[in-house]
Amino acid sequence: HSKCTDVLLSYCDDMPYTQTMFPNILGHKTREEAEAGAEYLLMSVVESLLGGECNPEIRMLGCSVLAPRCEKAKVTKPCRATCEAIRKKCSHAFEAIEMAWPYFLDCDRFFVSEQEECYDPLEGLTGEHDMDGMEMLPPEEPATTIKFTYHSNAQMINILKKTEDQCSNIARTYSIGRSIEGRELLVIEFSNNPGEHELLEPEIKYVGNMHGNEVLGRQLLIYLAQYLCSEYLLGNERVQTLINTTRIHILPSMNPDGYEVAVSGIQDNNDADEEGSPRYDSWNIGRNNAQNVDLNRNFPDLTSIAYNRRRQKGYRTDHIPIPDYYWFGKVAPETYAVMKWIRSIPFVLSANFHGGDLVVAYPYDLSKHPLEPNMVSLTPDEKVFKLLARTYANAHERMANENARCGSSHSNSQRGIINGAQWSSFAGGMQDFNYLHTNCFEVTVELGCDKFPPEEELFIGWHENYEALLTFMEAAHQGIKGIVKDEEGNPIKGARISVREIRHDVTSAENGDYWRLLAPGTYIVSASAPGYTRAMKRVRAAAEPTTQEEDDTLPSMGSYDRFDPFNQYERYTLMADLSLNREERAEKPWWWSYFVLPGGPAPTWLLKRI
Repeated sequence: HSKCTDVLLSYCDDMPYTQTMFPNILGHKTREEAEAGAEYLLMSVVESLLGGECNPEIRMLGCSVLAPRCEKAKVTKPCRATCEAIRKKCSHAFEAIEMAWPYFLDCDRFFVSEQEECYDPLEGLTGEHDMDGMEMLPPEEPATTIKFTYHSNAQMINILKKTEDQCSNIARTYSIGRSIEGRELLVIEFSNNPGEHELLEPEIKYVGNMHGNEVLGRQLLIYLAQYLCSEYLLGNERVQTLINTTRIHILPSMNPDGYEVAVSGIQDNNDADEEGSPRYDSWNIGRNNAQNVDLNRNFPDLTSIAYNRRRQKGYRTDHIPIPDYYWFGKVAPETYAVMKWIRSIPFVLSANFHGGDLVVAYPYDLSKHPLEPNMVSLTPDEKVFKLLARTYANAHERMANENARCGSSHSNSQRGIINGAQWSSFAGGMQDFNYLHTNCFEVTVELGCDKFPPEEELFIGWHENYEALLTFMEAAHQGIKGIVKDEEGNPIKGARISVREIRHDVTSAENGDYWRLLAPGTYIVSASAPGYTRAMKRVRAAAEPTTQEEDDTLPSMGSYDRFDPFNQYERYTLMADLSLNREERAEKPWWWSYFVLPGGPAPTWLLKRI
C-alpha cells in the first residue's frame, strides 16, 4: 500500500516535483534511512568537493534517485539521456579529486529511456541550460578563467587538475606526498616536455602557503598556473618562451592542514564581528601544521654547521649533509616531502611566499652571532642573492617604494629587500636549507602585511605581483650553464663547478649539465670530479678577473647522498599523535574521512579502482 509522500530531503527541495515514495530506487525504506546514507551525504557536500562545478546538476541527478518523482502512487524514473549528458560533462570533476563516478548515478542501472516514460530531473533548469549550453561551453574556460576568490583545498586541486587537462602538452600535476592529515601536496609543472628534465633547461620552483594562515601566495600561485596555461594557448610569446626554455614547478600549498584551520579562524572572527563580540587575534591561527610544527623552523639547521666550519681551510658552504641527530627530532611529513622533492630535481632557482610584511628576504636566515640576533649574515653569493631579491622587488608594483613599506622589516630593508638574519634570525629555515644542501638559490617573498587579505583585494594582489612572478622566473637564465664531459664525450654526474673566490660550488646533474647563477662580472670557473683532471675556464663578463689561486682542500663532510639513513620517517609518523584511522587515511584520498560514518559500512564505491 505504498503511496506518495512529500519530498522532505532538504538538499532535494528544489526538484521540479513535490512528491516522492519510499522505498526509493536505492531501496532506502524511509526518509531517515536515506538521510543516514553516504549517498545523501555526498549530495550535501558535492558542491564543495567539486569546487562549485556541475552544481546543481549532480545534486539534482542524485536526488532523482534518492527521492524519485511520484504521481498517483506510482514512481517515475529519471531519464537516461540526462544522466549520460551530465556524466559526459562532469566526470572529469570527479577524476580531478580521484573519486569514482558514484554508483547510484549509473546511467544504465537507475535510469530509463524516454520510451519507458522517464522524466528530466533538470526540468526546471532547461532554460538556463539552453542559454549556457551544456555541450557548447568552451572546454578551456574552467581551467583558464581566473576567479579572484579564495579556493578550498578541494577547489585548488580541481583547478590544477583541470589546468593540466586543458594544457596537457605543457602541464603535468604530480604529488610529492601528503600532509599529516592526509591532504595531497600537489605540484603542477609547466614545460614543453612535461615530466622530463631537458638538457641545459633550468628548473625552478615556487612554494606557497608554508604557513597555513599566509594565504595570498597560495592564491597567486593558483592564478599563475591558470595564467601560464591560458597565455601559452593564446600565443603570448613571452610565456611561450619561458615555458619552452624553463621547467617550472608550482606547489601552491605546502601546509593545506594549516590553511583549513586559518579559514575556520577567519570565519569565526567574522561571526564574532556580526554578533558584536570582541574580535580575537587571528595573527597566528593556522600558521603551523596539524602537529603544531612551524614548517619554516623544521628543516635541518645547516647554517650553524656552515658557521662552525668557517675557520677550516678551504671550507665550502654547499651540499652539507643532513646531520644524523636531525632525524631524531620531530620532522613534519610536509617538510620531509619537500626535502625529498628538492633533492630529486636539479632546481636552480626558487621563491617561497609568505605574508606579514612587504619585502624580499635573502639568506642567511640565521645570525652568525648567537648573541646578536639582528646581525647581517651574508652568504658567499651575497651579490647573486641581492640581485635576485631586487629582481622581484623592482618588478613588483609597490615593494621597492620606500613609502609602501610595512611590518617589522621597514627599519632595515633597502628598496624592498633585506637580509633574513638582520630582519629576524631563526634556524631551520627552508631557504637556508636549499642553499646549503642543494644547488638551488631560494629567496623568501613577503607579499603584504595582511596575512589573510579580504577577498576583494585578491585581484589587486595579482595585479601587483604577476609581472614580478614572471620576471623572477626569467632570472633562472642569468649566469652560466654548460655540460661536464670526459674525453670521450660521456657526461659526468656530480662534478663540482667552482667559481674562484666564491666558496660555494654547484654540482652537475644526471646528464652532466649544470647551472651557476652569477652577478655580472668575469669569473674563473673550474670543474672537478674524482678520477679526473680539473678543467678551468675564464668566463668573460663586465668585471676584471681575479688572479688569486683557490685552495683545493675540502674538509670531510660525511656523505651528502645519505637521506634518512635510519628510516626515522616511519618511526616518527607511527609515534605522531594522530587519529586511529591514520594508516587507513594515508592510503585513501583526502576526502575519505568525510564519508566514513560511525557504525556504518565504508563507502568503498567512492574509491577509484586501479
